Amino acid sequence: MKILVVEDDKTTGAYVAGGLREEGHVVDLIENGREALLQASGTEYDVLIIDRMLPGLDGMALVKTLRGAKNHTPVLFLTSLGGVDDRIEGLNAGGDDYLVKPFAFGELSARVAALARRPRATQEETILRAGDLEMDLMHRKVTRAGQVIDLLPREFALLEQLLRRKGRVQTRTMLLEAVWDISFDPQTNVVETHISRLRAKVDKPFETELIETVRGSGYRIAG
Repeated sequence: MKILVVEDDKTTGAYVAGGLREEGHVVDLIENGREALLQASGTEYDVLIIDRMLPGLDGMALVKTLRGAKNHTPVLFLTSLGGVDDRIEGLNAGGDDYLVKPFAFGELSARVAALARRPRATQEETILRAGDLEMDLMHRKVTRAGQVIDLLPREFALLEQLLRRKGRVQTRTMLLEAVWDISFDPQTNVVETHISRLRAKVDKPFETELIETVRGSGYRIAG
């Protein structure tokens, strides 16, 4: 594979690039975000490994710019920012995977291989729809019946999760894991609260309700 590593820490960058080259990959190593943008825009790569904190242009802005330019190359964020909100923010910005430092090279290698096996996103896959509701993932825009709906980041992530599985029930546990990256029951009504807020914006101003409660199971967007 041809891989671009964007890492301003010389020790980490050399370690990652060296290990990937030993596995037979062709690797370009860049330390500056702005230079990486030019490189990634002009060269076709199989995977991009990007640190979030970079000089010139931070990793988040780098990935957002690439996605805005219709560059769908899989991105693995490699960073010391490991909080739940940090990971959600990175994935919402267009990242495909997120690995926190310190890390085992074997895990990084496996994640890179998994990303390379994924089918590339197409233009059609950046638009999710249900009835007259439309979500533009590339531009982070939601409209219904032509009206723009302003959503907070978590509301956007929750709606995206429901739309990607349109017609299928999403349990409270599934939503906690997908949207909040929580693999245990926090004993709060955070899911119910956000569903209520989402309904107030997506359903109540319109004639037809799209977000359904499946009693005893969870929630779904009508298929």
